[in-house]
Amino acid sequence: MQSAYELLSEDFIKEYGARTALYRHRKSGAEVLSVQIDDDNKNSGAEVLSVQIDDDNKVFGVTFRTPPEDSTGVPHILEHSVLCGSRKFPVKEPFVDLLKGSLQTFLNAFTYPDRTCYPVASQNTKDFYNLINVYLDADFYNLINVYLDAVLFPRAVSDPMVMQQEGWHYELENASEPLSYKGVVFNEMKGVYSSPDSLHGRACQQALFPDNTYGVDSGGDPSAIPDLTFDYFKNFHRRFYHPANSRIYFYGDDPVPKRLELLDEYLSEFDRADADPAASTIQWQKMRQEPWSYTETFPASEEASKQHMLSVNWLLNDTPMSPKEKLALNILDDLLVGNSAATLQKALTDSGLGSSVIGGGLSDELLQATFSIGLKGVAPEKVSDVETLILDTLKKCAEEGFEDTAIAASLNSAEFELREFNTGSFPRGLSLMLGAVANWVYDRSPTSELHFEAPLAELKADIANGEPVFQNLVKKLLVENGHRQGVPVFQNLVKKLHENGHRVTVEMKPDTKYEAETEESERSRLEKVKASMTQQDIDEVIAATEKLKAAQAAEDAPEAKATIPALSIGDLDRNIKKIPIAVDEDAPEAKASIPALSIGDLDRNIKKIPIAVDEVSGVKVVTHAIPSSGILYADVGVDITGVPLSEYPLLGLFSRMLLETGAGSMDRVELTRHIGTQTGGVYCTSLTGTKMGGGGVIASSDDVVGYLFLRGKAVSAKTPELLDIVRTVVTEARLDSQQRAIEILKETKARLDASIVGSGHSYASMRIESRYTLEGYLNEISGGISSVETVKSVLKMAEDDWPALLARLEKIRASIVTRNNLLINLTGDQEVLDAAAPAISNFINSIPGAGEGVVSHSNWAAEANLIPARNEGFAVQTQVNYVGKGGRLFQPGEVVPGSFQVVSRYLRTGYLWDNVRVMGGAYGGFCNFNPMTGLFSFLSYRDPNLAKTLDIYDGCADYLTSLHLPADELQMSVIGAVGDMDSPQSADQKGFMSLKRHLIGMSDEDRQRIRDEVLATSTDDFKAFGDRLKALNSSARSAVVGSKAALEAANQGREGDDAFHVHDI
Repeated sequence: MQSAYELLSEDFIKEYGARTALYRHRKSGAEVLSVQIDDDNKNSGAEVLSVQIDDDNKVFGVTFRTPPEDSTGVPHILEHSVLCGSRKFPVKEPFVDLLKGSLQTFLNAFTYPDRTCYPVASQNTKDFYNLINVYLDADFYNLINVYLDAVLFPRAVSDPMVMQQEGWHYELENASEPLSYKGVVFNEMKGVYSSPDSLHGRACQQALFPDNTYGVDSGGDPSAIPDLTFDYFKNFHRRFYHPANSRIYFYGDDPVPKRLELLDEYLSEFDRADADPAASTIQWQKMRQEPWSYTETFPASEEASKQHMLSVNWLLNDTPMSPKEKLALNILDDLLVGNSAATLQKALTDSGLGSSVIGGGLSDELLQATFSIGLKGVAPEKVSDVETLILDTLKKCAEEGFEDTAIAASLNSAEFELREFNTGSFPRGLSLMLGAVANWVYDRSPTSELHFEAPLAELKADIANGEPVFQNLVKKLLVENGHRQGVPVFQNLVKKLHENGHRVTVEMKPDTKYEAETEESERSRLEKVKASMTQQDIDEVIAATEKLKAAQAAEDAPEAKATIPALSIGDLDRNIKKIPIAVDEDAPEAKASIPALSIGDLDRNIKKIPIAVDEVSGVKVVTHAIPSSGILYADVGVDITGVPLSEYPLLGLFSRMLLETGAGSMDRVELTRHIGTQTGGVYCTSLTGTKMGGGGVIASSDDVVGYLFLRGKAVSAKTPELLDIVRTVVTEARLDSQQRAIEILKETKARLDASIVGSGHSYASMRIESRYTLEGYLNEISGGISSVETVKSVLKMAEDDWPALLARLEKIRASIVTRNNLLINLTGDQEVLDAAAPAISNFINSIPGAGEGVVSHSNWAAEANLIPARNEGFAVQTQVNYVGKGGRLFQPGEVVPGSFQVVSRYLRTGYLWDNVRVMGGAYGGFCNFNPMTGLFSFLSYRDPNLAKTLDIYDGCADYLTSLHLPADELQMSVIGAVGDMDSPQSADQKGFMSLKRHLIGMSDEDRQRIRDEVLATSTDDFKAFGDRLKALNSSARSAVVGSKAALEAANQGREGDDAFHVHDI
């Protein structure tokens, strides 16, 4: 079989224990990168890191260069559309069917400004090859082949209705109604560009790249999407979706010959002579020599009508950079904007010129790297001051360089991240793929930049030799004019930024009429289109609308469904995967151990770890002996249930000030650098959870655990330093920094405003939960819609009555930072945990005991005034809606069967997908069911509808009670639910999840019971769920984030309890 391929190169990436082979398929011209991870590789060198540990994921991906020529969004729409049926799998949406019944750990697609990626991952080999078969067929033989321009919708094997559904189409159900646009991507992008931050990002990219493909919108501009024709759409696929224009990737421990054989079945049908891959080559944007400016507008409320956005943006290169240059540039990015104490970030936040930093710094995933930085919330008369501050700060960096401590911290942070390679639940092989493709797609080696040891060593040597590496890079790339030739990059690191004349200053001006004018422009355009139509044209649009809706509602034929490859329940592991946990309370001999099963190829058997706590009575230490490549993950928590409920919303500010104001003898900058030099990072997070009832019984929602954690990581030898940093932060943080408190609160408000517009479904969900449970209420008042007004009032107090606010913060610290509130969670290799024991003991002894008069307990349940359960609408500047509705599906004391998780998942991938997304045109439709609290909610995302979506939710109960579910679909639903349970996690994620289960009382026996009930799910469970929903319909209430016009329209005809209580945000 390998005779069908030409071997182009081989490599061994010792940093990841990965053996690679790059092939070219002789007949089709496709390039294939095969990455092999196996036991031989794991033992082949001392530099092998965590990529081989606990990684039984297999990854496959196909990437095409897809440079757009306009802003119709054709690459994005095509990305959606190729997932809607194929030659071999003639169903409407095979990938949704796979999501229903697959053990995939990743199944998605990405549209970049110049390429489209289709990756998939699975831990199950049989499932993995099933997924690949569908991907290859969907990519290379999709439904979109022929367009019959005599009619709106084709027949036989080609189907332009796919593009109309996923991209755009005219919709008209009655001749007297106004014409409208519908389409999933159309509505998705309307939601995207309702966000001022998204509009700013687009403006910056298009301004920097006026002459190449990056100057248009690959995702699609809603005003341009309706210009896309099916002919152009079809031809775009023909031009760019040929194997000769592809980059195909495999990763895992499956056999290479099997990979190549499977690919050849598809690739052999193509001839490289039929393609012109050179046509997709991305052209370089030529660099300009003089800076210029660019102005755009964005939607704003009256309250924000004087808050401008200003950023300065650079194009950094017009020739390829070496791996060392890229590494140096990433470290420079950290020095400038990597954290709140970084030079440029700090200068901007300390200036008081704006509310929050924007731009994001370095972006290097495309052919040419860019750098963007600025502020939002800027007064119009201060706009020019922001630009001056940015340029002056960079000039100072170019002239004076960076302090040695800053360089050491950034260099250590970069090295730690490279060596740890912690991708969380994101498959490691996929992360490697994206790194490889970032060079490969530009006809460069896919593996050269995955090697980091050599460039890292070279960069360290340059720094050790006293070269002003970063100082000169700033100067050349950001500050001065022109791009000089023949000057070594590490002789001129700051110079490069300073000398670069390809710089554009982007100002975004607020426009209170933006939303209304955008909607009016669309309405006017549609009115003109309709006015130009004959009666026959109108009738055809109505008929086309009916036909498309009928096609969307139609079930796939049984013989078509049978083509989808599937697992059987016999392929599943009936046992839960246990994470080893050992608990020390008071003394080592009190440890309780839980026996462990293996996860993947790793031994997960519990090991008792003696941790000295002899001097500390009542302090609990939870340990997880999990392979971690020599890294200790330490979570130090304090019980926050003693904080009065009135002070709970202050915990967000308090937690940030712990790490962002300085501590002990260190100021804010010194502390940040110390953390960067000694550790892999420290951050603050909270954990709340409702305690479980036994046997699946819903317990009282008043019984909540709550902790504030400082979570850090370090190599084993640095454990004492890590814990000393935590001790210093929790006991000696400088909470008296009024200026930093004000800056944090302004940033928090700005982020809330942006997040509600872009992720309204999350806030609708929080709002619903806050009506029924204490945990939901806590989340709402600390980070939900309610917190917007709280942040405003706390900001006013910080500005006008700082002593009063400082006293509240100090009281919080005094009440929670005590030894009796302490909880420690440790995850790492057994030897790492053993080595940490002395440092843990010293740390515990360093924490003070409870002081006199300190309140040790608060009755949150008695203090809480849950949000009233009523229909609510929250008006923001947006062109789409986020529609939520929900309530209690189970009451406290009732038993929740594990099978209901299967039904809830089935609704997400079936009824809601079909009705809210496919037929309704929303970008997403889903539901949440919490078996711990019994709460259930429906949610939609970037939804053009409101009332229609609520009607769909109300119809769900009847759908389930009348559902006739075939045995194969039931099996698929069960398999998909089990796949969710077994999703991969990194070592630190496992340790923290296990801790939460321990705190809320979820045992392995509980988890096994749930799994058994999932596997035993029957059609009766679907009907029982429907009965529950039917009862819920009368009490469920809505929470909607949308435009004021949409909410007012939805309120027409609604009275009393049915009406929305509308709030302006």
